[in-house]
Formats: sequence, C-alpha cells, structure tokens
Amino acid sequence: MIQLIVGSKGSGKTKKMIDMINASAKTTPGNIVCIEKSMKLTYDIDHAARLIDVDEYKIEGYDKLYGFVAGVLAGNYDIVEVYLDGILKIGNHDMEGLGNILDAFNALVGENVKMVVTVSADESALTDSVKKYL
Repeated sequence: MIQLIVGSKGSGKTKKMIDMINASAKTTPGNIVCIEKSMKLTYDIDHAARLIDVDEYKIEGYDKLYGFVAGVLAGNYDIVEVYLDGILKIGNHDMEGLGNILDAFNALVGENVKMVVTVSADESALTDSVKKYL
C-alpha cells in the first residue's frame, strides 16, 4: 500500500512523516524503516525505526532506488512500514518517472507493507499516474 504526503517545500511534509514514524514505533509490532537523502532525521525519529541514508550507498535515480528498497525488504521479512522522504531528490526531480516507480513500489510491497512517500511538489503538478496514490 502506497501513501503520499504531497506539498511544496516547507509545507510540513517531513514533520508529518516524523510524527507518523514515531507513533508507529510505539504501536507497530514489526520493523519500521525510514529512507532519506542525507541524515537530517537522525535525532527526530524514534530509535526503534531504522534510518537509512541513500547517499551512503550512492543511490541516485529511480532504478537504483527500486533495487535498494527491494533489497532492504528481501533482507528483512519483518518490515511492515517503509517511509521514504524526498523521492524527487533521489529521482533527480523526474516527475514522469515518479508514477512508474510508485507503480513498481506498489507491486513490490503489496498489501503486506505500508509505504509512505513524501513528494515535494504542488498537487497540481502531479501526473495522473501519481495522483492515483493520493
């Protein structure tokens, strides 16, 4: 299941995601993973959530990101929630490719894993392939 948090820069997307992670860390029986570009959230998220910096692994572009997330999920079957902050930064601001990667993630996680993704863009700028996840 894919859920998007959409808004322009500075609109509180990351703060909302942090609140979701911290609430889930207290109640969710499985593992929670937060993937971000740079380690900005180190002191903001509950220690029960695993924080991963894609820059550490030289992940750029949607294809590499998909492979990375698939590997993380394959390596730990107890992951029940994945939070991905700043997908457009990782995907080099490719708005057309965003719909494709969200479709691929949706097929990957199915109904077993909740995936929350922040998208730094106005809702009006989103393509129909992205809007279906709102």
